[in-house]
Amino acid sequence: MPTLTYSLLDEQMTQDDTVFFKQLGQRVAELRKELGWTQTQLAENLGISQQLIAAYEAGARKIPASMLPLLSRLFAVPLEQLVGIEALPAKRGPASTLQRQMEQISTLPKGKQKFITEMLDALIKQQQDS
Repeated sequence: MPTLTYSLLDEQMTQDDTVFFKQLGQRVAELRKELGWTQTQLAENLGISQQLIAAYEAGARKIPASMLPLLSRLFAVPLEQLVGIEALPAKRGPASTLQRQMEQISTLPKGKQKFITEMLDALIKQQQDS
């Protein structure tokens, strides 16, 4: 009985698979960079090689489904966000002020987002300490 290799499975990607795994790889690269990690650091956290991370991020190789929950935890994002599923609104009606503010913050440049996050962290810590 012939055995299947990863390269054979990668060759079997459909056009939809190719698009999906390229987009997933781009999201992984973006999330990794947001954390300030190198491909080598992510690879060490996953117990795989840096070359494999590079192939995943380029969409040249399929990221195993079993790795998705671990990536979700490492990046601290919902699994749905990692795989590109848009979250449905939790309730009907107008968005809360906090939700609107969060959406506005998400459109700012990363440097400004980081500044706002640091301010919020300091305020939350101050509240918890008092």
